[in-house]
Amino acid sequence: MGWWVSVVGGALVLLALWDVFHSLWHPVGHGLVSRSVMAAVWRVTRRSGRRLRRVSGPLAMVAAISSWGVLVLVGGALVYWPHVPGSFRYDSGLDPGQGTGLVEALYLSVVTTATLGFGDVVPAVPWLRLVVPLQALVGFALLTAAVSWVLQVYPALGRRRALSLHLAMLARSGAAARLPELTPGTAAGLLRDVAAALTRVRVDLAQYAESYYFEEASPQASLALTIDHAAELSAVALRSPHVDVRLAGDVLGRTLDDLAELLDEQFLRTGRSRDQVLEAYAAQHSG
Repeated sequence: MGWWVSVVGGALVLLALWDVFHSLWHPVGHGLVSRSVMAAVWRVTRRSGRRLRRVSGPLAMVAAISSWGVLVLVGGALVYWPHVPGSFRYDSGLDPGQGTGLVEALYLSVVTTATLGFGDVVPAVPWLRLVVPLQALVGFALLTAAVSWVLQVYPALGRRRALSLHLAMLARSGAAARLPELTPGTAAGLLRDVAAALTRVRVDLAQYAESYYFEEASPQASLALTIDHAAELSAVALRSPHVDVRLAGDVLGRTLDDLAELLDEQFLRTGRSRDQVLEAYAAQHSG
């Protein structure tokens, strides 16, 4: 029975590593544990005050990273638990029978994951001499992954904010109404720029799904609240007598379709049209 406990513990550690890989380095970030934890935090903060909603993204990331840590710590403790104290050597000043086996195993797991290496308790059997340093490497990898995750997500958020501010400025200048007044080349170029920026945001959202849970302090910086300006530009362009403007407008419209499909598939699940999906997106990120 003891070995089965150790096997379950090892499975928990592997689950944490699998989730880290799928969240950070998979081409489409789909970590099951992290996504579930972040979605739960998002739902809780949405029911809370506006101040808490503004930090829902960072809170969700902290919760996801903490879930990885808990899996590794608990998993390591379960690996050691059936073998404490018999398979370990203790410092001369320690009494191996003083504490419970589970507490001792959790202590070993925490110290090993944190790479503290006090040396007061060391493994005495060969396989544990291999497992302990491996868990220390997992702890170091977990810290590195957390830092890498933050460094990856915030540039994506910056690109999304930049596009949102650009769309807000276009709306304030009446770009959609004035589009027919522009030369065909200028109008098509403007539409292509917006479509290209939207494509980058779509790729970021697929790769870094956690960015969806970040709220913006300013409505102008929230893509959920400004993306309708891109749809308006596309609609006006499709009525243009110039084929290159219509083509650019069609590309922009299809880019919006693709983004709405991703939003609905991964987050909203409305099964409705593009405009309705974008309305639902705005509703979730307003207020």
